[in-house]
Amino acid sequence: MNDKTIPQTVLFPDLFDRPLVATFDQPQASSDGGAVLLKAAERRYGLIDGFARCLVDDRQPGKVRHTLEDLVAQRIFGVACGYPDAKDADRLGDDPIQKLLLGRDPIVGERLASQPTISRFENGAASQVLYRMGRELATSVIDRHRRRLHGRAHHITIDLDPTDDPTHGAQQLTFFNGHDDSWCYLPLLAFVTFDAEAEPYLCAALLRPGNAPATRGARGLLRRLIDLLRVAFPKARVRVRLDGGFATPEIFDVLDAEPRLDYVVAMGANAVLTRCAEPALVEARALSEASGQTAQVYTEAPYAAGTWPHERRVIIKAEVVCLMGREPRDNARFVITNLRHTPRWIYEHVYCARGDIENRIKELHAGLQIGRTSCSRFWANHLRVLLTAAAYVLMQELRLRAARTVYARTQVTGLRERLLTLSVHVIVSVRRIVLHLPTSTPSRHAWRHIALALGAQTG
Repeated sequence: MNDKTIPQTVLFPDLFDRPLVATFDQPQASSDGGAVLLKAAERRYGLIDGFARCLVDDRQPGKVRHTLEDLVAQRIFGVACGYPDAKDADRLGDDPIQKLLLGRDPIVGERLASQPTISRFENGAASQVLYRMGRELATSVIDRHRRRLHGRAHHITIDLDPTDDPTHGAQQLTFFNGHDDSWCYLPLLAFVTFDAEAEPYLCAALLRPGNAPATRGARGLLRRLIDLLRVAFPKARVRVRLDGGFATPEIFDVLDAEPRLDYVVAMGANAVLTRCAEPALVEARALSEASGQTAQVYTEAPYAAGTWPHERRVIIKAEVVCLMGREPRDNARFVITNLRHTPRWIYEHVYCARGDIENRIKELHAGLQIGRTSCSRFWANHLRVLLTAAAYVLMQELRLRAARTVYARTQVTGLRERLLTLSVHVIVSVRRIVLHLPTSTPSRHAWRHIALALGAQTG
């Protein structure tokens, strides 16, 4: 069945005081009227053109209807609008707003690429191309914020975090991961935060096999990001913040070799660290018993694993957790650092701040379906991850431009529902294109604010 065989009109004869007819017969309308903001946001980055330059077009010129730039744009804008699957392309082919985003006439412009074309495009990706696209993503994001901040920042924080991407088919390089108890991929995501800003910005996404160790790809990614940041912000001090899976000699060698670089890296407990934490735990147990509440004691110690060339400073949070109806429980945590601040400040104000990265990763999964890696080829799935990351970068730009509005901290799904998914009637004349949006749109004032911040003018 298709749109021509499915009835396009339905009748509710007795739902209201007169018969109600609903018919899908408005050819110049779209449900994504607000998505023109994405085009304005993308202009700040040039990601689509940058990604297209990384690609190699080996198609026969006489048979090409859609340029690589158009295919990249169609996928990025589609993902941002909530259409993560290639099969969505078939029913969006004549959507006037989706065509407008690609620079085509919204009414008489050529239909967008079909699902088979999109699938061939995704499956044509090669590892060298994806490496260049990953570098382009990082370069574009960092350069965008260099221009925004005029190259001035006191400190910049890099966060690396792996996430699980459960798989449900015969995808290449999917493996069973005991930690996540599923067959999966393990993407590695990188974020940068400038000074005390609340928003960490996604700047890299690397798809990895399901059996990859936490550090796979991390050393090269760290070096690239540090080099890019030092060029863009030569006076800034760089800080790297990592969870326990990255506490390996190879990662510490990279961190120690970099001048003017601070790091905080969580580390799992072992027998030596547990002995170091015991005196502080004794004190925390006494405090907890006296108050009946959870208690923490912070301390530090020099520590060197057997494979380390020298000692490093370890911050210890000795905590006794008290929950109603349960016995008190010891909870010792350890962080390796070269910072010289107090243990409590390092743990609470530096390390714990990385918890917001989990919220950004949840957005990528729930809001943009970064885990929709259902292609059989690994590199095709890697391309999907990069295109989804680019879509998220545009959504973060919208949130940045929503400062001083009610949407300044709204998550991706909320931004899409309130700013992009707007009914629109498109009118095209010789002189201009007019988007007729609903007068009753609740977000119209914020939408206008964001549009002006992205370069629009009052009319």
